[in-house]
Amino acid sequence: MKFVDEFREPEVIAKASAEIRRLADPNRHYRLMEVCGGHTHAIYRFGLKDLLPANVELVHGPGCPVCVLPMGRIDDALSISQQGNVIFAAFGDMMRVPGANGSPLQHKARGMDIRIVYSPADALRLAIQNPEKHVMFFAIGFETTAPSTALTLMRAKKGGIGNFSVFSNHVTIIPAIRAILDSPDMRIDAFIGPGHVSTVIGCRPYEWIAKNEGKPIVVSGFEPVDVLQAIVMLLRQLDRGEATVENQYTRVVPWEGNRAALKAIGEVFELRPYFEWRGMGFISQSALCIRPAYAEWDTEKRFQVPGVRVTDPKAAQCGEVLKGVLKPAQCKLFGKECTPEHPIGALMVSSEGSCAAYYNYEHRKAMALAGTPS
Repeated sequence: MKFVDEFREPEVIAKASAEIRRLADPNRHYRLMEVCGGHTHAIYRFGLKDLLPANVELVHGPGCPVCVLPMGRIDDALSISQQGNVIFAAFGDMMRVPGANGSPLQHKARGMDIRIVYSPADALRLAIQNPEKHVMFFAIGFETTAPSTALTLMRAKKGGIGNFSVFSNHVTIIPAIRAILDSPDMRIDAFIGPGHVSTVIGCRPYEWIAKNEGKPIVVSGFEPVDVLQAIVMLLRQLDRGEATVENQYTRVVPWEGNRAALKAIGEVFELRPYFEWRGMGFISQSALCIRPAYAEWDTEKRFQVPGVRVTDPKAAQCGEVLKGVLKPAQCKLFGKECTPEHPIGALMVSSEGSCAAYYNYEHRKAMALAGTPS
């Protein structure tokens, strides 16, 4: 399969691993943050950590949109669904994310009209098929998924579909990276840049990281060779004392981004002054809200939104894991009270969550080797 098999070639993987070992200064410890949850999943799935020398440490960043969503936003959306004839429509990875009074899936079991959709267009189709009900689409994601939401809203407006709205939880990646760099307890040497987000925004928005912060960043794909090549490129920069933005994922990511997608986002969305991130607090201009021209299809304009704020369970350490301060297994609840079957935090729910990825690959592997049932 083109662009898959050739990026999983064992000989190429072995060469890349050997080059990393050659480049890594044994007297230095490297901390490289993969921003994107897709990279975290790939690293654990393919066992890439085991191919690196001990002094090259991969730090997991806040690149899972489900994981950074505060519990209160879920409760807000569920409360709207309780107000009347409303269908709650969302992607499948939202269904088991816990709110203060249970997940959407648990509310569905209690009788609430909750539907899984695979795209915003599916939610709009639900509205067309159910004119007697209001369909609220729980939109979530970084800039990766914002264009499809924007195009759906444009279609709803053009078609005059009045029983449809979007509860926007789209967030933006650059302010999150800035918040990480401003964190006093975080030391990062370089970044593996997000591949999916960059297909939309391109590489240029990361230039300030290299220029102002002196941190190399390489935008990477998600196959084993992609990630290892990105690490090679970062180590070469660090070895030379350089800090630039490089694009390893050139087969997919254009340097200037996807102009059509960016135009759609600009048409429908504008930046929120502030938005709360789980474990990171309120970050200015870090999320997208719907422009006034589309207020008729904005859930937060059409309904009374409680504005619930819920503190994560005290024993859970989602915030520290999200910021890369702790590894998943260092959380007190990991693998005990908090498992994929009974998640306490969102990091254990989403397939891109670092805790779920670690549990499904590293933890299960360790338990199997120990002969202990997982």
